[in-house]
Amino acid sequence: MLGRARRVRIETERMTLRLPQHADFRQWAALREQSAAFLTPWEPTWSADHLARRAFTNRVYWANRAVAQGTALPLFLIRRTDQALLGAITLDNIRRGPAQAGTVGYWIGAPFARQGFMREALLSLVHHAFTVMDLSRIEAACLPENAASRGVLEKSGFKYEGVAQSYLQIAGRWRNHVLYASLRADRRGRTDVGLA
Repeated sequence: MLGRARRVRIETERMTLRLPQHADFRQWAALREQSAAFLTPWEPTWSADHLARRAFTNRVYWANRAVAQGTALPLFLIRRTDQALLGAITLDNIRRGPAQAGTVGYWIGAPFARQGFMREALLSLVHHAFTVMDLSRIEAACLPENAASRGVLEKSGFKYEGVAQSYLQIAGRWRNHVLYASLRADRRGRTDVGLA
């Protein structure tokens, strides 16, 4: 089953989205460290060993297990021109049965922000989720003040659905999040929610 997991690849215009590999450790740790000030305001508090090889090794094993079990699809964004790691996107909390849904989360390294990479990755992952995985609903959540994340979701066809109180601990505090969703057969029309 794990052999099948390793073959998950999604090709976009500029990137290959694929599972993390042990050989990615140095590039991943360097990008996360370089981007720490850019990322930490929007993420759960990093553990003391967040950038350690052992923690990354566990992440790779988890990724392969999750794909084999059908519970998540964690992918690295690899730029094809130079094989640079740009960030990651994960379709997690995959629910089958009547729900046919999953939750997407993502991060991009500071040097690669605002160049359209995440929108490209998000659109490709959502297409894969709807057409290959037969999901019906992809959910996302972000902090209300995270204008960049809200923008990428809205430009990718996600629609605002409301606010979840104390949704996640971010930077050590329980924080409200705005909720978005993309539906396979979306008949809701356009929502013009401002970034206020």
